[in-house]
Amino acid sequence: MYLKYAIAMTGNIGSGKSTVGSVLSLLGYHIIDADKITHQLLQSHQKYITDLFTKDILDENGDIDRKKLGKIIFSNNIARKQLEVFLHPKIRIEIYHQALELEKYCKHYFLDIPLFFEVGGRKTYNVGKVLLVYASLEVRKQRIMLRDSMDIQEATRRIEAQMDAEHKKTQSDYIIDNTKGLKELQKEVENFLLTLS
Repeated sequence: MYLKYAIAMTGNIGSGKSTVGSVLSLLGYHIIDADKITHQLLQSHQKYITDLFTKDILDENGDIDRKKLGKIIFSNNIARKQLEVFLHPKIRIEIYHQALELEKYCKHYFLDIPLFFEVGGRKTYNVGKVLLVYASLEVRKQRIMLRDSMDIQEATRRIEAQMDAEHKKTQSDYIIDNTKGLKELQKEVENFLLTLS
């Protein structure tokens, strides 16, 4: 089904997409967050995922530790594919379920999907518009090293697991540049919103 009012929002790791999502939320826009849905699915399918990756991925409370799981899947392509094959269809179903509710209001809303292009883009999610939150490779590396206390090798592995941001630019309808400060970013978001009809 075509999601008439949905705008897919995507961006590579470290681009600051979550910050843009927060700005949009403050301005009154609904955000369907694929990461939050993923987190819920990891909890509700914990047994299956633990069986797949062993109890090494659990924290001291017996819950899935996303950092531990991340280290495994970003250093092993086969493990990452296994998890994606299991999770992605479930994520898609839940996004559509939430989107169909929001379509009733006939107002723009956002699908925050980090791997939008990696999972098929517009063929997978039938949306008319795509917004890319963009930052240069160097800026992204610095951000994720700082944010997640990673060394450069780990940061590079995370970045290389995603499609090249420059390629995503050519497939997006709107681009928000997030290489400067928060004030500049807010202005970029406001300018983008003015283009919506």
